[in-house]
Amino acid sequence: MSRARQPPLVTGISPNEGISWTKVTIRGENLGTGPTDLIGLTICGHNCLLTAEWMSASKIVCRVGQAKNDKGDIIVTTKSGGKGTSTVSFKLLKPEKIGILDQSAVWVDEMNYYDMRTDRNKGIPPLSLRPANPLGIEIDKGRFPQKDLEALFPGMSADFTSENFSAAWYLIENHSTTSFDQLKTAVVNLKKQANKKNEGSLAYVKGGLSTFFEAQDALSAIHQKLEADGTEKVEGSMTQKLENVLNRASNTADTLFQEVLGRKDKADSTRNALNVLQRFKFLFNLPLNIERNIQKGDYDVVINDYEKAKSLFGKTEVQVFKKFYAEVETRIEALRELLLDKLLETPSTLHDQKRYIRYLSDLHAPGDPAWQCIGAQHQWILQLMHNCKESYKSEQNCNALLHSPMLDLDSDVRPSPIGHLSQTASLKRGSSFQSGRDDAWRCKAPQQVIFVEKLTKLVLSQLPNFWKLWISYVNGSLFSETAEKSGQMERSKKNARQRQNDFKKMIQEVMHSLVKLIRGALLPFTLREGESRQYGGWEMKSELSGQWLTHVIQTVRLSSESLTALEIPNDMLQIIQDLILDLRVRCIIVTLQHTAEDIKRLAEKEDWVVDNEGLTSLPSQFEQCIIHSLQSLKTVLDCKPGEASVFQQQKTQEDVCQLSIGIMQVFIDCLEQLSTKPDGDIDTAHLSVDVSSPDLFGSIHEDSTLSSEQRLLIALSNCRYLERHTFLNIAEHFEKHGFQGVEKITQASMESLKDLDQRLFEMYIEFKADPIVGSLEPGIYAGYFDWKDCLVPAGVRNYLKEALVNIIAVHAEVFTISKDLVPRVMSRVVEAVSEELSRLMQCVSSFSKNGALQARLEICALRDTVAIYLTPESNSSFKQALEALPQLSSGTDKKLLEELLNKFKSSMHLQLTCFQASSSAMMKT
Repeated sequence: MSRARQPPLVTGISPNEGISWTKVTIRGENLGTGPTDLIGLTICGHNCLLTAEWMSASKIVCRVGQAKNDKGDIIVTTKSGGKGTSTVSFKLLKPEKIGILDQSAVWVDEMNYYDMRTDRNKGIPPLSLRPANPLGIEIDKGRFPQKDLEALFPGMSADFTSENFSAAWYLIENHSTTSFDQLKTAVVNLKKQANKKNEGSLAYVKGGLSTFFEAQDALSAIHQKLEADGTEKVEGSMTQKLENVLNRASNTADTLFQEVLGRKDKADSTRNALNVLQRFKFLFNLPLNIERNIQKGDYDVVINDYEKAKSLFGKTEVQVFKKFYAEVETRIEALRELLLDKLLETPSTLHDQKRYIRYLSDLHAPGDPAWQCIGAQHQWILQLMHNCKESYKSEQNCNALLHSPMLDLDSDVRPSPIGHLSQTASLKRGSSFQSGRDDAWRCKAPQQVIFVEKLTKLVLSQLPNFWKLWISYVNGSLFSETAEKSGQMERSKKNARQRQNDFKKMIQEVMHSLVKLIRGALLPFTLREGESRQYGGWEMKSELSGQWLTHVIQTVRLSSESLTALEIPNDMLQIIQDLILDLRVRCIIVTLQHTAEDIKRLAEKEDWVVDNEGLTSLPSQFEQCIIHSLQSLKTVLDCKPGEASVFQQQKTQEDVCQLSIGIMQVFIDCLEQLSTKPDGDIDTAHLSVDVSSPDLFGSIHEDSTLSSEQRLLIALSNCRYLERHTFLNIAEHFEKHGFQGVEKITQASMESLKDLDQRLFEMYIEFKADPIVGSLEPGIYAGYFDWKDCLVPAGVRNYLKEALVNIIAVHAEVFTISKDLVPRVMSRVVEAVSEELSRLMQCVSSFSKNGALQARLEICALRDTVAIYLTPESNSSFKQALEALPQLSSGTDKKLLEELLNKFKSSMHLQLTCFQASSSAMMKT
């Protein structure tokens, strides 16, 4: 804050004495920073501010008014320094009274008459009232200090109209450098002026000589007549004659002076009329000046002139003044209407609105122009919003006719009118959009998205000025930035308090319209039936993707932040927060739905290429699809200041949980569809194996078509990986992004996956074990074999070897695809074979000695061969089978049994390698 200036100090005035309306020059220090800083000037107690001309901080020129005091101080008052003091004084002289027929040495030029009221603040220097140059030569002002001249001629003055006129002072001040020849010329001029005055007096006397002579003759005749008669009779008659003479003299005088007096009266009337016209020319010229200033847009000048005229002539009783003042009021009324039209005109800037409101307030316009402006702006914003909707709806209908179906992203399209898309809204789901096509992708924004962005920009461009206009209305700054007009400010504040609820309804109506228009474009199902017709009506061929909804959410969030920055109360903006919450929920729902659709299409991307772990790319694609989907929802799930959690509502939690479970189920169904697809429905996809694996018991030709059993094995391998890795990873990502009910999602998904795995496993076992089990009984009794009547065993029969070879083939097929599935598959196959073998043994009524030995040999050979894949169930079956046989009674039979077993293992060593513990250990590594 700047430091206050020093008070004004007057140190000199020239001249220091004079009559009223004398032009004086005031000198001093701190006399103001400018014309507007000068707020007071008194000389001898009279206010001279109206005639004051501020020249500089040390000089002011003005005229002395009609003061009561003969001598007094010169007091200057400024805004910056306050009331000042004076070290000098001014002496006011009383002018001599001059009659209407008296000659005067000074003639006041009425054409240059100075009116202190009408010439206020026009910037035109007041015309001098002094007479012309008396010497008739060029004046050359000297540079002698005023103080020195005052000291040299004490009590004297250089003003030749003053009683204390000093010729020497005048010559030094005005002709200090004038040559002697010029001074001689000045003397001649003075003599000529004096002669003209004398000649004028003589001519005046000569013109009246005849009148004087006639009067003298009449008086002489009267005197002689009185002396001659000497009687009373004569006195009576003479008295009558005297009266007659006097009457004739009077008539003669009237006749002689009638023309002169008539011309004098006419001159006086003209002079008075001119004086009135000159004195009140401000009022007479004001209607025309108002028209000119209105055309130029100088409304401040019009208002100042009107206030001046109102203060001077507002209550006048003079008919002429009343007539002209009525014309002024007519012009001012037209100006009020013009300013009100400009105020209510839209669009308009906040600066112009404030300016027009101040003008109308200064002109005392009826009503409340500020509130009318606020109401007009409110309706204008609402109209703009609805026009924006209709414009984009029409454009959408035109585009639907001209561009159907949608243009390809690679086609040459013009840039959309949409503004910049936020980087946070450009997360791409899966591989739907490539980075190289980003520009074309932006140009393909749906009309609803462009509309929302345009609508929010429109509101943000209009609402801040609307809000600031209300704030100015509340605090009264619409009427005076410097708080000088306290009465208007108080009335404004009172009106604002009374209309606070009305303005709150206006803001709420704008917010409701904004939200409902956005809901009509993006969430039409959230509107009531009547609102749908007013705010909706968009053609929704397909719902917006989560990507575009994310962009819309970002746009609305930025709008909410901008409105919050205006310090609009939060309760008025709560409806926008509710909209953001609904958009976030809808974005999550739509994104999850689209994710489910993308996952459903993963079946078309299955290439059946198996890696070392027996997996295809399907589980990885599934996991990546989920991760990308969740990443695209990151900005949606994150809560900005003032926002609630998207999962705060129980219904939202349940819906998201069900959709998440549905996504997992879709993939599980996809696996089932792939694993059970008929051979004819399989595309030209072939199984590829890892040739680097050292343990290959069989290979599948590159040209061989993938069998149903192989697809089942691949599906089982994928299920195993999903259960142990993928589903757990997805659960972690769900928790990371704040999803609720992750345990429920995981549990339901695991149960469904296990159910599918079990069904697929049973299908594969049915495909592989049933043929082996079915071949046992025919193989045992081939050639009419009978357990009661058979030869001494010579070795394991061919049916068992064939069964083992089939089991080995199953092992090779499973091992080729997934090593981890071998124990599970082989154990179930062995269980099926052992169970069937036990059933067959228990069905035999009796065994001979050789038959019992043959049966024991084959059961033990099978059991010992598949020992590493035995389970409690298969052990129990083998045990029951052996218990159904007679016990060996002699050592010879036991020895023979052992020899035959060793012979069998030796002869089929190569085939039985896959059943050895070392192979199993290698397999597990």
